[in-house]
Amino acid sequence: MVYRIHFTSQDLARTRPAGPMPFAELLAAARALQDRSRAARLDPWRRSVLGRLPERARMALSLAPADGWGPTFLMPAVAGRPEELLERVRATPGRLVAAELAAIAEHQPVPGWARRLAEDGALREELAQSLGLLYEHLVGRYWSRITDCYAADRAVRMRQFLGGGVELLLAGASPRWMRWKPPVLEVRSRVDHDLRLQGQGVLLAPSVFAKRAMVSDDSHGLPQPAVTFPIDDGRPAGWPDLLGPDPAPAGSGPTVTALLGRTRAAVLRVIADHPGCSTKELAVLAGITPSSASEHATVLREARLIGTSRYRNTALHSPTALGLGLLGDGPDVPDVPGSYGS
Repeated sequence: MVYRIHFTSQDLARTRPAGPMPFAELLAAARALQDRSRAARLDPWRRSVLGRLPERARMALSLAPADGWGPTFLMPAVAGRPEELLERVRATPGRLVAAELAAIAEHQPVPGWARRLAEDGALREELAQSLGLLYEHLVGRYWSRITDCYAADRAVRMRQFLGGGVELLLAGASPRWMRWKPPVLEVRSRVDHDLRLQGQGVLLAPSVFAKRAMVSDDSHGLPQPAVTFPIDDGRPAGWPDLLGPDPAPAGSGPTVTALLGRTRAAVLRVIADHPGCSTKELAVLAGITPSSASEHATVLREARLIGTSRYRNTALHSPTALGLGLLGDGPDVPDVPGSYGS
């Protein structure tokens, strides 16, 4: 079955990659936690989460089954800080809560207690607190690493956009799950449906935990329809270790100590100032040879200070949160004269 999104020229002009969406990522993570068929690379994360997940967090988890429908009002595909999104959940009108749960009940069972959500304010507050706990344990603890993957993916999307505009962005976003057949984007789905954007455009939202592409339309109060898809289609480097053990703190290991040399520190600064730069561009900006740029980038990547993704045959480098933190909190890092901003 196919979910068809129909574009006009206005829609193409208003389509763009989305920034991080914490609660959309939470919905995907909640499903991944319960889906034993998911990739083995998630097993360390799953074991860690299940070992410390509070019982109170399971209330919200029960509304996001491994396979099926999840209420948009609870985990909306919008950007914002988790605290802001929780307030948005609390402010959801009761009629919208009732309508969404009724629609979901047509396809799958709904917990008995959830039938009282529309009119029971105390129960909805309990659900909001459960949702906050669920976010912290499934996503919040890993957020800096998740945003590192977003940064690596963003470098790929930018290259697609520069190479062929929005249409190449749509064609290359997630070939396993989406197909661009101008002027329609076809998304593999559980339902057959046609969505006409009527000038709104769409947000393209890569997700670390998503197993498949999903569409969130604007019928539930969202400012703009969004298409969420697995971020690993872009294969950012370091993905297998994203949810593994925490990296050593800056300055505690020999690999990071090696970064304190002048040239390598300058290379890190160039990547921070020019996220998504290629190895060739990095060499020019840093005033070193391409082979030296590649060598320094390898060491920085092994130390988790940068991430590297690939677009076609080009390696694209972006700073990680750890790398940016080292630049901001450590000793002064030398600039490369004349190669970038002040």
